[in-house]
Amino acid sequence: MQAAERYVNERLDHLGIVAGVCEEIGIAAYLDRLAGETKHYVSMGTATVAMILHGLGWSLRRLYLVPQFFANKPVGHLLGPGIQAADLTDDCLGRALDWLYAHDPTQLFAGIATQARKIFGVSARQVHVDTTSFAVSGSYEIDEQQESEADVVAITYGYSRDHRKDLKQWMLALATTKEGDIPLFLQPLDGNSSDKVTLASAVEALHEQLRTPDSDPNFFVADSGVYSEANMRCFNEAKIRWISRVPETSTQAKAVVEAAATRTEWHDSADGQTHWFTQTMTLPRGQERLS
Repeated sequence: MQAAERYVNERLDHLGIVAGVCEEIGIAAYLDRLAGETKHYVSMGTATVAMILHGLGWSLRRLYLVPQFFANKPVGHLLGPGIQAADLTDDCLGRALDWLYAHDPTQLFAGIATQARKIFGVSARQVHVDTTSFAVSGSYEIDEQQESEADVVAITYGYSRDHRKDLKQWMLALATTKEGDIPLFLQPLDGNSSDKVTLASAVEALHEQLRTPDSDPNFFVADSGVYSEANMRCFNEAKIRWISRVPETSTQAKAVVEAAATRTEWHDSADGQTHWFTQTMTLPRGQERLS
């Protein structure tokens, strides 16, 4: 019995890899530099990494149950010497969440993403931008004070990608690299946000973030949600290189589709498996050509 008491079983699972990546990227160190010196035993950066690890385990549990999640984990190995599960209280984590919110999660994420991209040598020459929606249940009533705050996300009804028109939602704009799908930018959005506005805003913000005097030009890839004459003119004026698809609701796109339906001369691949036709149309001044 005495020999057995000297041993403690702890589960590392996948969290060791996640904690290692967080350390290599320098998430905790980056946030702690921004937060400055504090009197709290668990720093803002360490608390944030703890919530990342918790999010990949008990993602649906309440904050006050986080110590239970880490009770059988090697906390000192994952978060740093001296840190114990009992230190990760809801007060500690709530304080970190308040700090993250006050310092704009979108800007913080962009800084961490830039740091990670440089550390791992990931190219951002081609960037893919899109939005997605998250359906939620509940009343989510927003009071007048919240409505007056521009940075408060409105959870409300909108176009549902999950085909759940009965549920309210919030949205997220996300940009990733072609190489490795590394996220570079994220921004929470109102549940009824328009892609034509939000995608264009994300592209412009990320273009400014990535642009340096000695950097190669970036190409931004987005679906037809970003396509509008106003957006294309803004991109061209800002010298933003973009690739998108003209929506079939466009008058000129409809003409191409109708022409394809009646066209009899098609091109065939050498193996006979692929058939296609090409047609070039001139779009309004300042826009690209559609093929």
